Amino acid sequence: MISFEVLGRAQPAGSKRAFVVAGRARVTDANPNAKPWKALVAYAASEAYDGPLLEGPLVVVIRETRLRPKSHFGVKGLNAKGRASEAPTTRPDCLKIARGVEDALTGVLWHDDSQIVAEMLVKAWAGPGERERTQVVVRTFAEMDDEIYEAGMPALRLVCDDGTEVTR
Repeated sequence: MISFEVLGRAQPAGSKRAFVVAGRARVTDANPNAKPWKALVAYAASEAYDGPLLEGPLVVVIRETRLRPKSHFGVKGLNAKGRASEAPTTRPDCLKIARGVEDALTGVLWHDDSQIVAEMLVKAWAGPGERERTQVVVRTFAEMDDEIYEAGMPALRLVCDDGTEVTR
């Protein structure tokens, strides 16, 4: 299992912009903050793991923790609006955060993000005294255990070419 966290607000990736310069097409990420954030993710991953690139199917859990907006607080702490908001439902969406993490970890932890066979994405509010951060856990499919199931990951059933079944 590889586990690490990146402090700061996660930056979405996935949306692209295309334009022509000197007759050649250029494609860039629509979010100018995505590239430095991906570099932070890659750095944190390389600090947590210095082995060879992972092989085979992988399971990834990504948890983005955000600070609550000031509008969630009153004089006595959380106000009605804050208590009613169980988790962040504003942009960016979980998939765009995951794309940024997946892109950053290609060539650092795995060969290609197509190796990911199961993924759990969570956006949550930071608790008192917590900072904004993104936590990432990567396991090989063979390492899956009760901890993943407790986190809400459903059991996975694979049917092999020969008809045999594997349940994790």
